[in-house]
Amino acid sequence: MSAVPNVAEAAEAIESHLHPVASFDLADHPVPNGREEVWRFTPLRRLRGLLDGAPSGAHLTWETVLPDGVTVREISTADAVALGVPAPVDRPSALAVAQGGGAVLVEVPAGAVLADPVVIDLIGNSVDDQVYGQVVFSIGAHASATVVLRHRGSAKYASSVSVLVGEGANLAFVGLQDWADDAVHVGHVGLKIGRDAHVRTVTASLGGDLVRLVETAEYDGPGGELEQFGLYFVDAGQHIEHRLFVDHNAPHTRSRVDYRGALQGKGAHSVWVGDVLIRKVAEGINTYETNKNLVLTDGCRADSVPNLEIETGEIEGAGHSSTTGRFDDEQLFYLRSRGIPEDEARRLVVHGFFVDIIRRIGVPDVESRLLATVEKELAILVGSTADHTGAAE
Repeated sequence: MSAVPNVAEAAEAIESHLHPVASFDLADHPVPNGREEVWRFTPLRRLRGLLDGAPSGAHLTWETVLPDGVTVREISTADAVALGVPAPVDRPSALAVAQGGGAVLVEVPAGAVLADPVVIDLIGNSVDDQVYGQVVFSIGAHASATVVLRHRGSAKYASSVSVLVGEGANLAFVGLQDWADDAVHVGHVGLKIGRDAHVRTVTASLGGDLVRLVETAEYDGPGGELEQFGLYFVDAGQHIEHRLFVDHNAPHTRSRVDYRGALQGKGAHSVWVGDVLIRKVAEGINTYETNKNLVLTDGCRADSVPNLEIETGEIEGAGHSSTTGRFDDEQLFYLRSRGIPEDEARRLVVHGFFVDIIRRIGVPDVESRLLATVEKELAILVGSTADHTGAAE
């Protein structure tokens, strides 16, 4: 009989060039110079002072839709740390904690089964506003909920978002970056998944001048399951960067990552870096990560870097894949051979590329909005038309 894994070992920090050690101490997160592995793709000059840590005193405007039983309240930074939020992983998230003046806590009580989604809109008022903010979502044990966190408007924003999921809970977490064209957003979304909990996340980045999100996940006991889906549509001159780190620090856990992006226009730049760490204690886990990029025009750049770090061979399975390419000629030929004009064929191919991600959101209003946004982006490439939902451009 094999020895029982010592789960306590999972708490040990593991240094890697792919994921700096998390810390609440701002001194552990010096100002990057761009030569660091985790910053080498990011155009630091376009962060416009966010790394300096001088808040403007401005805040994002909050609009909420809260089902019965869900509460929102302000707590201190110390109280947030005491809840067990994941520590900041880079300077922007460390500044968000240090300069945010406390956190906003959104709580779903234990055992609650929410029929309607929790919707949080964070709205920037001006790109001249330099804003730091910390938000904590606490999902009680055996609760079932859908949470939508949407960013829009204009701002320079550094964020720390923590999602604490209790034992046996079921959570769908949707993060939307629907910023105005001049917005800058850098931040960290940290997931902590309880024993036997199931978490599905959908992240969509479709706006902003520069968006850089670091998404991390860790397990608070065995049996947790994580599905992470994402989509991004990058236009000329836009920089969209997603960096994911899944830490399998408990046995018999699961993770699936599927991110898809489309790029069009000169200077459009997407970055996707995925990393899965399988610790010695994480026996019997199963994981797979994939990233697909569809290049629609010349002048785009898509960087895609999947990684696996494996410390034990006692696993069910682990793998990753990455693809970057143009339209599938066979798909276009198939559609055109059936009388569909080329522009419409291209539109259908892109919709098909994204629809598998969008349909996983489970909130019809959000799904419709995203499909309409994708159609609006496609109008740049193939011209305006009525979208398939019947809404006119």
